[in-house]
Amino acid sequence: MFLSIQEMEFRKIRFDETFAPGELDFQDVEIWQAGPLHAQGTAELLANTEGEVRIQGRFDVRLEAECDRCLGRAQFPLDASFDLFYRPVSTIARAAEVEIDEGEVELAFYEGGGMELEDILREQILLLMPMQRVCSEECKGICPSCGKNRNETPCDCKTENAADRWGALERLRDLKTL
Repeated sequence: MFLSIQEMEFRKIRFDETFAPGELDFQDVEIWQAGPLHAQGTAELLANTEGEVRIQGRFDVRLEAECDRCLGRAQFPLDASFDLFYRPVSTIARAAEVEIDEGEVELAFYEGGGMELEDILREQILLLMPMQRVCSEECKGICPSCGKNRNETPCDCKTENAADRWGALERLRDLKTL
């Protein structure tokens, strides 16, 4: 859905959109939409500003990603609200370095006649996803020796103690002293 600045000059835009699984492209990030994404909110042009826009809303979606420990599918239900401010990119000074104050840190920029709601939602989802994606806190992961998923089948592999990795070199040193 395109949020038009021209339309916002006359009235506040209300949105209540549902996106089917696969409609949002997460661009090379290993995240999949496992259920419908529902978003609702408003977009408005703020009075007495140079085209500053405020977008408020809420969304809920169920996502899947590969578990970082066992490579299985991990579920991530997200239900969040957002309150965003945008300015036209033309308001940025063209100097090489621009100092911004603390109030401008939470500000984003748009080009042209508006912005796509899908782009805003994609950004918010990616910001909310955890850095380490695990299927559960109890996930045992994959055995580094045999490659079995320890959640599905136990393995009898012996894990090498970190101190043992120098054992071969120590044995060589002991042979030299003989």
